[in-house]
Amino acid sequence: MQLIKILLLLQLIISLSSCGPLAYKKVDARKVPSDPDERIKKNMEDGKGFKLFDTERKVGTTYEFASSNELWRATLDTIDFMPLTTANYSGGIIVTDWYSENQNLNENIKITIRFLTNEIRSDALDLKIFYKNCDSSNKCKIIEKEGNLSKELKKEILKKATTYQQQAKVKKDKKD
Repeated sequence: MQLIKILLLLQLIISLSSCGPLAYKKVDARKVPSDPDERIKKNMEDGKGFKLFDTERKVGTTYEFASSNELWRATLDTIDFMPLTTANYSGGIIVTDWYSENQNLNENIKITIRFLTNEIRSDALDLKIFYKNCDSSNKCKIIEKEGNLSKELKKEILKKATTYQQQAKVKKDKKD
């Protein structure tokens, strides 16, 4: 047992002595500021220190909730008739479940919307519509189509988002 303690202590000493950051470095006193506040500032700039109670920096956290993003809200309001599979704000994606109108149960659509930016513009959304057609023996074929529905949905989402943005601006102006 004594031998193990000695070996562990010896290994600790060897490993600590081989560490470069712990090695003594000569410092020219003329290059080091004599004022402690200036030394602290220089060390912080060099990445050599930290402050426990940093009262000088006032760093505020900006929380951006989904309800404050007009594009996100407009998208959810536009496709609110469809059941959602995934709505991940931080990932920037909305995926609906298969949806069918009552008239034709063999035809279903599924919409996937990716948010490429929070800005309201035509290239902010990547909207894909998938169609599932099933025959009488329940053999289904899924295809992606870019058609009129995709363009209409995107146009409707952007119009609603613009309206929401204008309403938010008016509300903010009233506060000020």
